[in-house]
Amino acid sequence: MRPRLIVTADDFGLHEAVNEAVERGYRDGVLRAASLMVTAPAAADAVLRARRLPGLAVGLHLVLADGKAILPPAQIPDLVDAQGMFNSDMVRNGFRFFFLPHVRRQLAAEIRAQFKAFAATGLRLDHVNAHKHFHLHPTILSLMLSIGGEYGLRAIRLPAEPGMGPWLRPWLALMRWRMKKAGITYNDHVFGIRHSGGMDETVMLDILRQLPPGLSEVYLHPASHGHLTDSMADYRHADELAALLSPRVRDTIAERYRLCDGFADPAAAA
Repeated sequence: MRPRLIVTADDFGLHEAVNEAVERGYRDGVLRAASLMVTAPAAADAVLRARRLPGLAVGLHLVLADGKAILPPAQIPDLVDAQGMFNSDMVRNGFRFFFLPHVRRQLAAEIRAQFKAFAATGLRLDHVNAHKHFHLHPTILSLMLSIGGEYGLRAIRLPAEPGMGPWLRPWLALMRWRMKKAGITYNDHVFGIRHSGGMDETVMLDILRQLPPGLSEVYLHPASHGHLTDSMADYRHADELAALLSPRVRDTIAERYRLCDGFADPAAAA
């Protein structure tokens, strides 16, 4: 069997420029999946586009850092500021999630609210992952598994890119064990972490020429134009869209891989 591949766009709903890129990448390129931020400014537009693209595999991109919560600040005061925004201090927040029960209860409420908001869209839940791969944190993964089971969770991204630092291996091994025990589908490898924001045609072709056996997920942050947020000021969103539309990328995938329509594609679980 040829190596299997899922091509995903993250941050669906962040901006209409992202949503436009997802639609173009699916209609005219190799994009087959997108991860939806249900709390983002253009989430409603993303859902409307997804309904026009019934073959697009849409998942939930949980936002628990560097973004907006769905619950009001009064309900989760230890998670967000007065404007309902999460900060980006993931190390400090990770300790708080693990050691402080009252913070963990608020975290659970927010995760449940985001799953509920996705369910309200009527879209089929293909997969779940977290913004900035925060689901590597064992507390977040536990809540994702327990709450997600009530909302049809079947697949989670394993953020394991070949060549990552050895300090991550125990965390990734724990994730694999827990997801396998829970009957969750996951990828064997992921590509997009090392070149985040710079997944242009050259990088994509380099990756595609050396994908290992198994199921790989390649994820990008495409948009139809420029600067979207301060945290992604150096991202080349338009170049990433161009990679999705590239005939050279399309032909390389067609020659070497089985392109899966998301994690729900039976070939993904083969």
